[in-house]
Amino acid sequence: MSTVDALTDQAMVVLQDRPLVPLSAWMNKALGDCVASGRTLQVVTPLASRLSLPLRSAAAGKEVQWVVRDGDGYYEGLTGRPLKWSGGTFVPVPEARDYAPGFTTRPTAPIGSQLTLAYRTRHGPEGDLGGPVDRLLQLLTGKAPVALGPAEPLEHPWRSDRFTEYARGRSTARLLVGGDGPRPAQAICDFTADQGGAVAEVGTVTVGYMPEDPPPLRHLPTLVGALAAAEQAIASLFVQVTPGRADLTTEPRWTGAPAPAALAVAGTVAGPDGIPGQQVGPPRAPLTLFPLGDGRSQDGWQRHSHLMQHLQSA
Repeated sequence: MSTVDALTDQAMVVLQDRPLVPLSAWMNKALGDCVASGRTLQVVTPLASRLSLPLRSAAAGKEVQWVVRDGDGYYEGLTGRPLKWSGGTFVPVPEARDYAPGFTTRPTAPIGSQLTLAYRTRHGPEGDLGGPVDRLLQLLTGKAPVALGPAEPLEHPWRSDRFTEYARGRSTARLLVGGDGPRPAQAICDFTADQGGAVAEVGTVTVGYMPEDPPPLRHLPTLVGALAAAEQAIASLFVQVTPGRADLTTEPRWTGAPAPAALAVAGTVAGPDGIPGQQVGPPRAPLTLFPLGDGRSQDGWQRHSHLMQHLQSA
């Protein structure tokens, strides 16, 4: 059982001295309380701790901050920025000009690849919502999802009707989905309903790969085409690769920067000069797939920016 170790006008501080810190039901409620009160949830761990993928994803936003205790100092676990306690919250050390020493220490496990596919879609006021995440996990792992829930551990076996019922019952909702298969796989699905009952979904599916088992990026056209052929109305699908542990947990250490691999958008779309698109999927529901890089080179971000500017001006 977790407890709040400090509560100020600016922050809720929670000390977590455990090897792996998940987005537990208690942590999820604390996050909701912080959002409602305008506070930052600051999760303080020792250098040896790791975050689960759902909690790490939350820490990439503004509502959660991962604070790592290393000796007498502190730093931000995802950036390496040195921190200090101000009396009301942890703040950056103004005179710091380099990463905290702990952030640059060697990772404790082999660094492989985390393949992430982020999709956007829109559902009508009725019908099943589980199709896109179910299909993507099957395409990537060879098996259907195994569990779902709003927090970790995932408390319910996978059932598309239960997934739909939970997501449709709220104006906004976040659901976690666990995959099965030879590699770790997890999905995070965010839903927002409008007044007419239609639901917008932003989902991310992440699969972990060991160093000797790189992501199968050459099969992306086939995978994206199969997703479109399954009659899933995907508006866009962005693919990137992040260096990281194959178990999808995150250490408070530098492991490398993410790089884009591809972007797919609905319809038959012409790309800018130098970024040719490939139509995939059936003629009745085509997607145009734009290769952006090998998932390792940072040059892919320049192509991504160029492509986005072109699509937004079209």
